[in-house]
Amino acid sequence: MRRARFGPARTVVAFYAISVSIGTLLLALPFTTVDEGHAKFSTALFTAASATCITGMSPVDVATYWNPLGHVVILLLVQAGGLGIVTLSARLLQLLHGRMGIEGTLAAQADSHTDTPAHARSMIRIIVRFYLLLEALLAVFMALRLHFAYDESLGRAAWDGLFHSVSAVNNAGFTLYSEGATRFIHDPWTLAMLCAGVFIGGLGYPVWFELMRRRRPKEWSMHMRLTLGGSVVLFFVGLVTFLVFEWRNPGTLAHLNFTDKVWNSVAGAVFPRTAGFSTVDYTGVRPETMAINYVLMFIGGGSAGTSGGIKVSTFFLLGAVIISEVRGEPQARVGHRAIPTAVQRQALTVALLGVGAVMIGMITILAISDQPMQLVLFETISAFSTTGLSANLTGQLPESAHFVLIALMFIGRVGTMTVGTALAMRRSKRRYQLPEEFPIVG
Repeated sequence: MRRARFGPARTVVAFYAISVSIGTLLLALPFTTVDEGHAKFSTALFTAASATCITGMSPVDVATYWNPLGHVVILLLVQAGGLGIVTLSARLLQLLHGRMGIEGTLAAQADSHTDTPAHARSMIRIIVRFYLLLEALLAVFMALRLHFAYDESLGRAAWDGLFHSVSAVNNAGFTLYSEGATRFIHDPWTLAMLCAGVFIGGLGYPVWFELMRRRRPKEWSMHMRLTLGGSVVLFFVGLVTFLVFEWRNPGTLAHLNFTDKVWNSVAGAVFPRTAGFSTVDYTGVRPETMAINYVLMFIGGGSAGTSGGIKVSTFFLLGAVIISEVRGEPQARVGHRAIPTAVQRQALTVALLGVGAVMIGMITILAISDQPMQLVLFETISAFSTTGLSANLTGQLPESAHFVLIALMFIGRVGTMTVGTALAMRRSKRRYQLPEEFPIVG
């Protein structure tokens, strides 16, 4: 009985641990780097963990440190990490159906729009096809743009288009250019394609599947309302604040024309949602923008998608709980549906564990390095949320700090899902109730 209960969580951990191990061995081979010899073990491990956890952070310049074979390994790890988390989360949702009783099963099926466990294979095939088709379409458009606008050869444009489309859809943020996405700072078409890939991939398949079945907002599930509505709110918050705080900042947008300012602000609102692309140097952003990015990165994207963070639904669900409590309502609700107490506890646990992981990681790195706290906090949140944005700090940190970031990336990618699943699968009913006591709160 215990084996069945903890099997799914162990499967997720094992999948990512094996993927990181294989990636480390491949990247440590002597023929994956540009220079003679082989990569340091810590560099290979960090890159493999970052790619598998679809983060995008790197202690070296990915474009110039790794040769084409190394780039292929990174791409395969990103694809495995992205599709792996999606398909595993789909399977875990189905396994939950058989462990939550009749009422819980019906509720989970209504919210996730998955079929019974007997249809697991067919549903997972649909999910994989959805993401692969999205990557293929984006790769074609990216390749055409790179060929005609940047004079890349057809072969190079095809490869670069494929690499960046997979990186965008999987919210990884790896790039084959030393200057990163700043290469496209004056190219709204490419920025739009990258933003679309990041946003669509990060929302999660439950949202897109429900949109195909239910077009009317009145019919949307609570998960749909929280994720899609919350993502739109966060996008506009990020867009407006980036425009306001960076418009006249000489270190970011001041030298750009109106169109470029707007499109780079769109990128500044989308990319911090767990994609490590950046069109500006984050060492030059204003403190207000840095603080907003702390929040955007920590929240992340949609559940059962390629994004990280504590998830949009978790954040706005807790917001709904707070609003209901302030209003004195007996039940926390979203629309005309009440939020079960068990779900509230799960959301609170995931959020507080995320805060704890970031704080422990930040304090540890501060203790072993001499970097300023605001940059270390930015780096640790970016690692935990698998965003991959960096204020040019990763390469300056000591090797011991890299292992802290590796742990944060792994926990951020694997931990939140396994914790949430374990909590959901361990639901049990006592045959008795303990007497209540009301401690002083606040």
